Amino acid sequence: MGKNLTKRSEDYSKWYNELVVKADLAENSAVRGCMVIKPYGYAIWEKMQAELDRMFKETGHQNAYFPLFVPKSLFEAEEKNAEGFAKECAVVTHYRLRNDPNKPGKLMVDPEARLEEELVVRPTSEAIIWNTYKNWIQSYRDLPIKVNQWANVVRWEMRTRLFLRTAEFLWQEGHTAHATKEEALQETELMNNIYAEFAENFMAIPVVKGSKTESERFAGALETYCIEALMQDGKALQAGTSHFLGQNFAKAFDVKFATKEGGLEHVWATSWGVSTRLMGALIMTHSDDNGLVLPPNLAPIQVVIVPIYRSEEQLEQISEVANELVKDLRAVGVSVKFDDNDNQKPGWKFAQYELQGVPLRIAIGPKDLEKGTVELARRDTLSKEFVNRSEVVEKIKALMTEIQDTLFAKAKSYRDDHISEVESFDEFKKVLKEKGGFISAHWDGSSETENKIKELTKATIRCIPFDRKEEAGNCVLTGNPSVGRVLFAKAY
Repeated sequence: MGKNLTKRSEDYSKWYNELVVKADLAENSAVRGCMVIKPYGYAIWEKMQAELDRMFKETGHQNAYFPLFVPKSLFEAEEKNAEGFAKECAVVTHYRLRNDPNKPGKLMVDPEARLEEELVVRPTSEAIIWNTYKNWIQSYRDLPIKVNQWANVVRWEMRTRLFLRTAEFLWQEGHTAHATKEEALQETELMNNIYAEFAENFMAIPVVKGSKTESERFAGALETYCIEALMQDGKALQAGTSHFLGQNFAKAFDVKFATKEGGLEHVWATSWGVSTRLMGALIMTHSDDNGLVLPPNLAPIQVVIVPIYRSEEQLEQISEVANELVKDLRAVGVSVKFDDNDNQKPGWKFAQYELQGVPLRIAIGPKDLEKGTVELARRDTLSKEFVNRSEVVEKIKALMTEIQDTLFAKAKSYRDDHISEVESFDEFKKVLKEKGGFISAHWDGSSETENKIKELTKATIRCIPFDRKEEAGNCVLTGNPSVGRVLFAKAY
């Protein structure tokens, strides 16, 4: 129940871990570093998938599916990409087990079944996809290719946390091919904007759009655009990335196309993705000490109706009203559940749905039947009010929008209050220790300075904001000239 959660102020990490499990979102599995996403958690992910998939398709993208396994020779074809992921790769070396002659009933890897070439379990799919694109692209008429896949990937992690960092996770990855650099850059920006729109309009999470520094870019990319969000503990979370890959992968896999003018050129590429990490962002942005808080646009159940009764006759009368209400709400696109299960008492149900973040709860008892009212309880503000039955559907429709907007406004207010401009490194360290959040500071543009700040404070450059003011200044660490501020933060 929500009251048993550790308070955020006491131990934010423990609060998060408890909430994920108690709200029935996910749990650790028997496989080290991997999680089981439970039905309620997966229902939220499905809502995310559905909205993103719609947005992708509206911008001309199509879904496909590519193999889980990547031959090592293909994986290492683009050297920077291979080097960037090498330490996180799971590798298949054998294709068969056999009975262990020394341990009856047990199995062993068959030493005679070693693969001629090792297979990398995909940490990302650029290699296998660009090897495939070589067969798809001959002419400018074949371009652009705008493909997305919903898949799982494996990146071996030593320290894991449900949704935020697991050895296997779910995601989507888009991979596009273009005839010109300009078109590929436009695609990179477009997808970053789509991620920002999704985060703000559906997740109710305000984000900063920007580009990554060279050391923070995706391995093999010339540019990485990102959206950065701020969690309630003052740490940043990278919520989505979009990469301009230039011609790196086209050259690595010799993907060329005949131009309109009759020449032969390498294709320009992008890739972009978001993952189940968004679930972690959703939880940490809005939830409180009572449990999960979900924005209506992503809540699997937007409204739950709980009957309060003492006799079967009362339940029957309440059910008649409740079922009519269910029908009316569904007719206007509101997802609703009537919980008439008699295994648990109303008080238990109230606490459980509060813990699971259902945006609105309706309670109907005998007195409500007499008065022609229902009790509405909001999850975001924990406020209650009585509403006439004749007005309740329109009221709930309006509240869906109001709750969504309120959650965004609250998160934005917190984020804006936690963007601190600093001029000195002492001030930088003080804000990082006492307040957290984004620190807006001048940086001299060198990787050496970036790495030194990370070494001294554990804060990284989250992004170079697209909307930053171009202003001369002095680097917060070295005092060297700077052309503008960047955002630093400790991050997940």
